[in-house]
Amino acid sequence: MQEDSSVQNEITHDVPRHRARRRPGRRSTYFVVGAVALIGLGLGGVSVATADHGTPTPAAVDFDAQARAEAAARADRSVRESTAPVTPSATAASPSPSPSTASPTPTKKAATAEPTPKKTAKPKPSWVIPMQGAAITSCYGQRWGTLHAGIDFAMPAGTPIHAAAAGTVVKAGDVGDGYGNSVFIDHGNGYLTHYAHQSRIAVSVGEKVSAGEVIGYEGATGDATGPHLHFEVHKGAMWNQIDPAPFLRARGIDVAC
Repeated sequence: MQEDSSVQNEITHDVPRHRARRRPGRRSTYFVVGAVALIGLGLGGVSVATADHGTPTPAAVDFDAQARAEAAARADRSVRESTAPVTPSATAASPSPSPSTASPTPTKKAATAEPTPKKTAKPKPSWVIPMQGAAITSCYGQRWGTLHAGIDFAMPAGTPIHAAAAGTVVKAGDVGDGYGNSVFIDHGNGYLTHYAHQSRIAVSVGEKVSAGEVIGYEGATGDATGPHLHFEVHKGAMWNQIDPAPFLRARGIDVAC
């Protein structure tokens, strides 16, 4: 009886130890297979069934399950790689239009500037007043019982005297005839002009002068009571004096005589 009891106890103790050794092996095997399938299929949750206490599955079954899991993983990876979005390496450049088809760039029309009218210089007058702005102190006519044969223009001493028109100087200086320093200009049209009592003469005989050119400066040389210009117009010949006032007015110069 003691032997049977010891044998039974030995059997009883061997069974639990045998089961304790087999359980972790079976559960580990199923757990590995489930994890591989979870990674291959991409599933969020897979229930791993715990095997019963039956006879352990042969190793060939484990290898077959592992092979199927690996094949499923490869198939899933192939599907994911084929459906992954493709990022283009570079954006294709849009074709540039050829010169024949390109639309012409509109060019701005140059603003047409109105032509600026040319400033035409006013022609110089043929005749000018010998002393512009001067006061007239005496006109042509009888004075003190004798003929005053010209017009007297009064300005301060040294005021420039201008040629009344273009011509040639035919007399310049003092010849002792009472006119002091005087200048005669022949205008080539039958008229001469005479400028007397100058303080200084600025031209010489034979010199060509133009209308308005300075020929001397006002003074009181000769028979003069004060600085002034005695101006005469001679027609046809020297000493044939005429009234300068109507002569100048006929040429656009108005004098108060």
